Amino acid sequence: MASVLAWVSGSGVVQGVIIGATLAFLTAIVVMNLVGRTITTTINGWNSVVTVGRPGNGVLVRAASAKALPAVNVFEEAAYWTTTRDGSGGTLNGANHYVLHFPAGQLPPNDAFWSLTVTDTVGYMVSNPVGRSSFNDRSSLDKNADGSIDIYFQHESPTGHEQNWLPTPAGKFKLMLRAYLPGAAILDGTYRVPPVVRAQ
Repeated sequence: MASVLAWVSGSGVVQGVIIGATLAFLTAIVVMNLVGRTITTTINGWNSVVTVGRPGNGVLVRAASAKALPAVNVFEEAAYWTTTRDGSGGTLNGANHYVLHFPAGQLPPNDAFWSLTVTDTVGYMVSNPVGRSSFNDRSSLDKNADGSIDIYFQHESPTGHEQNWLPTPAGKFKLMLRAYLPGAAILDGTYRVPPVVRAQ
């Protein structure tokens, strides 16, 4: 066994295969990232991929879509938006306070339900004092006098706005908004998710 290991460690062929495989892997990642950027639409800081899951997609588009959002439905069944940045381009961080303002009647239109989730930057839920990581169409959100809704993102509780608070990790975080059976305004591109605004 020792002689086999010695041969492998000294073999130029084996080392060439390892180096070649590593370069191929890194090249594939770079190519998928480039393709992913070309198929991603960003509006108000929110990213979405409308073409995800479509049968006519080529292998590179399918690979890039799977890398960005593995195991997702086609856009017509479930619309996904993600962001790690506020509306001004700053990185979302629990050290700051943010507000997502939905004007009256402007929650994501759908024929099933919507949900808004806070995760770490990898996509994992993070424990918090109130055990809340998401809101959806069944959540009891407080409305403003004009019928609009403000959702608060910060690490510590926002005094007076606890009902509409989604706790964030202390550091960087990501938001994902989903609308299942999205409404016509989403499908035709006229609906815009409002920007996440950093509170002053």
